Amino acid sequence: MAYADFVTAMMAFFMVMWLMNASPKVQEAVGGYFRDPTGKGKASGSTLTGQGEGVEISKDDMGELKDRLESAMKSMPRFEDMKDQVQMTVTGEGLRIELLETDKGMFFASGSPMPSSVGEELLVLLANQLGQMPNNLLIEGHTDAKPFAAKAGYSNWELSADRANAARHLMESAGLRQGQVAQVRGFADRRLRVADNPVHASNRRISVIVQYQATAASEDAKPADANGAPASQESKPETEAGARPEAKPAH
Repeated sequence: MAYADFVTAMMAFFMVMWLMNASPKVQEAVGGYFRDPTGKGKASGSTLTGQGEGVEISKDDMGELKDRLESAMKSMPRFEDMKDQVQMTVTGEGLRIELLETDKGMFFASGSPMPSSVGEELLVLLANQLGQMPNNLLIEGHTDAKPFAAKAGYSNWELSADRANAARHLMESAGLRQGQVAQVRGFADRRLRVADNPVHASNRRISVIVQYQATAASEDAKPADANGAPASQESKPETEAGARPEAKPAH
């Protein structure tokens, strides 16, 4: 047997072994690729099939997604500067990715609603990775408790919502699917990360939540109250991007 034929046979053998142990969704996706190699199919699965749709990330897969994102971040030129400022946690809502600010402002300059160059680089990377899957995303903006007084009529409420919306706009232009962002939330200082130090820099953050697919579907099915929140949930002191709350001082 020629060496080239031997290598080809071994590759085929290992492919078969891998497929036999793969999940049914991966098997379906690989089969869909060979049935539709032009990529025009609609089946959800490998990014080699369908219109850029990826394997659905379920609750059991969120840890694997976290590892994949962390691995992708390591290739970034400024990874060492930001590695301690990005926290990923699997929660009951999904995978929460938090971009925590430093005293000097790493992802957003102090008081600015627009991302810095480091923030843009990281948000683009997240968009490229997360745009490959069907899961919905939530994007949140948070501030510390220091009052924002740069201009009249603009408080931490507006700043948190504007930052979240700026992140949405950038990520949608960098790889997210149309309609993938289900909500944009602005919380001001109402959900402090370090509650015993309300002005701690890490309270200023952007959070990107990758929802569990089942959770996203069930939330969409719930009736909404007059404020647009699911009827089964308590009303939260939050604002959607683009909306302005009633006049309320930032605490």
